[in-house]
Amino acid sequence: MTDPVKRIEELTRELNYHLHRYHVLDDPEIPDVEYDALFDELVALEAANPQLAHPDSPTRRIGATPLAGFASVRHEVPMLSLDKTTTFEELQAWLKRCRGRLADTQVIDLTCEPKIDGVAVALVYEKGLLVRAATRGDGRTGEDITANVRTIGAIPLKLTASDIPARFEVRGEIYMSIAGFDAFNERAVAADERLLINPRNGAAGSLRQLDPRITASRPLTMFCYSLGWVEGDWQPQTHMEVNERLAAWGFRVNDRLKAFPDLAGCQAYLEQLLIERDQLGYDIDGAVIKVNSLEQQRQLGSVTRRPRWAIAYKYPAEEATTRVLAVEFQVGRTGAITPVARLEPVFVGGVTVSNATLHNMDEITRLGLHIGDRVMIRRAGDVIPQIVSVVMNDRPAKAPEVVLPEICPSCGSAVVRIAEEAVARCSVGPGLCPAQAKEAIRHFASRLAMDIEGLGDKLIEQLLEAGLIRTPVDLFSLDADQISGLERMGVKSAENLLNALQKSKTTTFDRFIYALGIREVGEATAQNAAAYFPSIEAMMTASIEDLEAIDDVGPIVAAHIASFFADADNIAMVQGLLACGINWPSVKTRAEGARPLQGQTWVLTGTLEAMPRDEAKRKLMSLGAKVSGSVSAKTSQVVAGPGAGSKLTKAESLGVAVMDEAQLFELFKTHGLDV
Repeated sequence: MTDPVKRIEELTRELNYHLHRYHVLDDPEIPDVEYDALFDELVALEAANPQLAHPDSPTRRIGATPLAGFASVRHEVPMLSLDKTTTFEELQAWLKRCRGRLADTQVIDLTCEPKIDGVAVALVYEKGLLVRAATRGDGRTGEDITANVRTIGAIPLKLTASDIPARFEVRGEIYMSIAGFDAFNERAVAADERLLINPRNGAAGSLRQLDPRITASRPLTMFCYSLGWVEGDWQPQTHMEVNERLAAWGFRVNDRLKAFPDLAGCQAYLEQLLIERDQLGYDIDGAVIKVNSLEQQRQLGSVTRRPRWAIAYKYPAEEATTRVLAVEFQVGRTGAITPVARLEPVFVGGVTVSNATLHNMDEITRLGLHIGDRVMIRRAGDVIPQIVSVVMNDRPAKAPEVVLPEICPSCGSAVVRIAEEAVARCSVGPGLCPAQAKEAIRHFASRLAMDIEGLGDKLIEQLLEAGLIRTPVDLFSLDADQISGLERMGVKSAENLLNALQKSKTTTFDRFIYALGIREVGEATAQNAAAYFPSIEAMMTASIEDLEAIDDVGPIVAAHIASFFADADNIAMVQGLLACGINWPSVKTRAEGARPLQGQTWVLTGTLEAMPRDEAKRKLMSLGAKVSGSVSAKTSQVVAGPGAGSKLTKAESLGVAVMDEAQLFELFKTHGLDV
């Protein structure tokens, strides 16, 4: 049996170490879920043995001590942390405890809102002016970050409404959006600078810069969610009223804050928010459920480090630590040699993960990764898991470095790396490299390209190994006997594949361009090229200058397109595909005025009942529109189908034009597009 004295000492020491790394150094070694498990164990041990609790126990803290580089700020009202749960049964128990502390006749309304994964801050306003901003710190004393917060555009420096209290404190979460985080790291890669680990650490590190100019360069924003205190006649009655007033005064509040009369409504909210988690545009680690009445909040009070009137419902963790067992190198359709880490299986983001991408050798160098290292991995939604950092003090003795292979792991040809490029590549093309051939055919058959139903990875491998195909052209020469002779392929399966191949021959110009697999020509670039050139022949013979005239195509992509069509094998492939009967309806080119939506940003939300959303997106892009996943003041038009939710609400609040599916189809018909 574990000695509680020793275990409490161990946990106190270990948790304080990780608190320091997380809050002070912004360099965590374990994910939140592992920290929470250690913290919960210590709470249980101290509850059973209160006389053994240490004066510096993390259970008596609500954060970490302020950095020495910032002035200390004493919070007039402590900033508390939240108790947490991961089950609906525990939510029911929490509400039962709340009811037990209130009069039986009181009705308890509840609110739900996303739990933003950022940095908690308190903003003090006097006579409408921002006079102080502070971090939570240890809950009682925080860090004065006023100069840094002043650089964040989402935070008002001066309030002009007539009903603003003389003095009050607003609390909220400063965070970094996923798009902002990704864009920052892209710029950092281009400038050979240090990357941010994740949006939460990016926000924390940005706020702790001693030079406000550095903070100003970071994509920070803020959601405000409560009052710390207020002086004056206004005494709000509910949490919802507070947020409505904050929004009216110009603060950024979360439009997903909702009120419910019971836990059934909260449960539905929690389930829906989890479904939409990956489309929010910012990281959350759960939701916060609060008692709506501020008077009831005062009656319920708080204990030690947490309020009784609020609780955090935590979703599955999106970060975890595990061990790198090996690093293997895969070959893509353009010959790119990509390192992939093989991991000890770990459950993260709702799934068991055993592989993680490493992108290129520069990324391995940035991480300082060796085989055998313990690493932190991150998985958000359907995104491929990534290694975000290495736990350097847990490296095994003589852990080998990762070495780029000198020969292609697929064909044995030399691996080359151009000085100005991060990616190493096989020195031969798909005609000589089986891995490239497989990936090229897989891309050609994919849903956004030729959309050949039933032609998956396993079947492509069988066809290649049997010597039945070498390029996409060979697909259209297959017969039923050849296909049915493969493992697990009967007469019916062969017939289905031949029908799918025949169906795919009628496509669109942009799909065909995308299917060719030209380096750095994605779906949008293919759309723009199809709108610019009247035929594939015109594109194949275009000069660099003509290619650069395509929307969003610069010198690098233009050079890749020209290089592709300068290769005799690629020319033969295109001509062979056309000879097989691949065709598409002719459309007007940009020069003939076929892009009436040029410069507009459109958003599709809800369910489109008569057309797949991908197809509607393609048609809008062919008319020149940019199709975005989020609504903003710059959005030109929203198309809302059944089930449209927060995007429709936001569009209406911003005065953005909204149309339904029938109106969208009328637009397509007006411009000569089939529906």
